[in-house]
Amino acid sequence: MSRILITSALPYINGIKHLGTLAGSMLPADVYARFQRSRGRETLYICATDEHGTPTELAAAEAGQDPATFCAEQHEVQHRLGRAFGLSWDHFGRSSSPQNHRLTQRFAQQLWESGFLEERVTQQVYSNADKRFLPDRYVIGTCPHCGYEAARGDQCENCTRVLDPADLLKPRSAVSGSPDIEIRGSKHLFLRQSLFAGKLRSWIESKRTQWPNLVTSIALKWLDEGLQDRGITRDLEWGVPVNAWDWGPNPEGKTPDIEGLAGKVFYVWFDAPIEYIAATWEWAEDRAREAGREGAQDYEWERWWRGEAASDVTYVEFMGKDNVPFHTVGFPCTLIGVNERLDGERWTTVNPQPWKLVDQLKGFNWLDYYGGKFSTSQKRGVFMDHALELLPADYWRWWVTANTPETSDSTFTWEQFRDQVNADLADVLGNFVNRIVKFTENRFDGVVPEGGEPGELEAKLEDEVLGKLRELTGYLEEREFRKAATAVRQLWVLGNQYLTEAAPWTAIKTDRDRAAVAVRYGLNLVALFAKVSEPFIPFAAEKIAVAVGESFPGRWPSLDGQGVLSALEPGRRVQAPEVLFRKVEDAQVAEWLERFGGPSAA
Repeated sequence: MSRILITSALPYINGIKHLGTLAGSMLPADVYARFQRSRGRETLYICATDEHGTPTELAAAEAGQDPATFCAEQHEVQHRLGRAFGLSWDHFGRSSSPQNHRLTQRFAQQLWESGFLEERVTQQVYSNADKRFLPDRYVIGTCPHCGYEAARGDQCENCTRVLDPADLLKPRSAVSGSPDIEIRGSKHLFLRQSLFAGKLRSWIESKRTQWPNLVTSIALKWLDEGLQDRGITRDLEWGVPVNAWDWGPNPEGKTPDIEGLAGKVFYVWFDAPIEYIAATWEWAEDRAREAGREGAQDYEWERWWRGEAASDVTYVEFMGKDNVPFHTVGFPCTLIGVNERLDGERWTTVNPQPWKLVDQLKGFNWLDYYGGKFSTSQKRGVFMDHALELLPADYWRWWVTANTPETSDSTFTWEQFRDQVNADLADVLGNFVNRIVKFTENRFDGVVPEGGEPGELEAKLEDEVLGKLRELTGYLEEREFRKAATAVRQLWVLGNQYLTEAAPWTAIKTDRDRAAVAVRYGLNLVALFAKVSEPFIPFAAEKIAVAVGESFPGRWPSLDGQGVLSALEPGRRVQAPEVLFRKVEDAQVAEWLERFGGPSAA
């Protein structure tokens, strides 16, 4: 694990994300990235906005903007909010980037020339008024099941029934509102996923002991139900265009139907995962530009993704369970298809620098709101911009990480949120730091005291701290975030228990040396807490580190016990920070319930 490559599922461009999006990909990925960096490992955390597809065109039209302008503005909003939440992306790219256009088109060409793409004619809705084919979501009408008059051609948002445009009563175009629509044939490219079923099964089975059961069960379910070929092009204006005029013949000697594919773009679920690679390319070019080498052919990005250069990279993906099929089936088919060739029943490597497949895939269940779904479209639940209006980012980071929906769905309620952040952050961590540093200021002139010899109480503390630190480290290495949050809280509790037993405020009256030992150990616990809390609550961790004169971000503590509770030399000046965590009051919860709704809203 000398190098760690991390990607989290790309947040969709249409709207500000809610806490569920944080919980299901971006925040756990950030905790893991911060932890790996603190261990001294070369780490690259990549994310981007997912900008193509029907919802983007609809959202842009609703905003009165063209898709390019809409996406540029929304990308900036999501980037700013992510940084405000402390997400430490090394690069936050865009799936509409020139790099992703080039890679997507390149991969499609290689898939065609290897025989993994096929042209097929599908029946679709065509609007005579708009002079264009309409994706299912662009067709609206009356739901035949519940009578909802604004149902879309793929699903009724009112009764949630899955629909086909032909099911709708009084169907019309969502673009112009015209009912002048008809069914026509349209040519599209299909990725022949069925050819990959055996190879995918072997690969997924090899990951059973490494991936969560949630991930392998979803992936194998898709295979057990029969892997279907999938259309990878759409009749849309906004997306990566199909440049089939550059493609050579496939193994059967066929060349693509240039006229039939004219005006098509690639399906969002084909180009979006490729953006992980393209965003790394964007990152490398940005670094070259910053170094004054603008326009240079910088292939630093390929050492994370290709061939022997990437042999020491462990690639870790984070995503919600709805994204698992696309990352265990769709995207792997793409990468296998450009790496290898199928001759009869035999796979042979054709790419001398094969693209890297994921090593570790962490999937998450849902975080819901009072038992109902967070909803971007219906604006139900807590969203990132509103969350930061109410409280600093660390409150949200802590609660979401401590309640990560790993083995089952988790539920957000304001009452539980209040109780947990008050208990963990204010009463346990904040109280400990404040007590010991203020006592040092008042009784030891604000410096780490010398004198005295540690005793049995300190020996016990060192053993317990080291044991819990090893436990915490193991949980983070294995990406067990709820257990890791519990372990770091237990470390904070050990600090409070030690101060209660050592009671330096009592010892100072009769034995200054004994009090000095307790204070010195307490301050070293503060320094330790800054290091181990940084992945979870980086803003508070920095204040804690500064309070005891430590650099930030610090290195992860040694697991051999050396220097864990002796990092601060006597004589170092310390200064109590401002209040780290103010308690959430009942009146605030009542106000937020009124604003965002409680059980009835879900």
